[in-house]
Amino acid sequence: MSDTHLPKRAKALPSQLMAELPHADVVVHAGDWVDTATLDLLEERARTLIGVYGNNDGPALRARLPEVARVELDGLHLGVVHETGAAQGRERRCAERYPDLDVLVFGHSHIPWDTTTETGLRLLNPGSPTDRRRQPHHTYMTATMTDGRLTEVTLHRIESG
Repeated sequence: MSDTHLPKRAKALPSQLMAELPHADVVVHAGDWVDTATLDLLEERARTLIGVYGNNDGPALRARLPEVARVELDGLHLGVVHETGAAQGRERRCAERYPDLDVLVFGHSHIPWDTTTETGLRLLNPGSPTDRRRQPHHTYMTATMTDGRLTEVTLHRIESG
């Protein structure tokens, strides 16, 4: 997930997203939390949480989160960052900046994104579960990993009601 902007854009994370947490081995948040309560909640509920701060996150979140996170998950080199710049040229820029990664999760635009660079770096933006901006739906992503690689990535729409 990314760009939750709580409590400015919503009062809480959607129940559909919260229901996924017990099934996830790893929860990723690509920044713009806005409040520390959401970080506290996810730290409490997630088995493993990987998060970064975004441009809307203040000193309290920046003190607890890195700008860029890098982890190895069973051989998969995963990175998380909030901003990657403009859509035009994103694949090239990210491949140059993160040559050591297999997957980079990013946020900021609130626009879902799933591409693979010429070097094989997979770029994923889950959109936002709480602030769809100009998108037709609130969204988040889930991914399955097998033998050190992503085998399935699913973009989920938040169902209203």
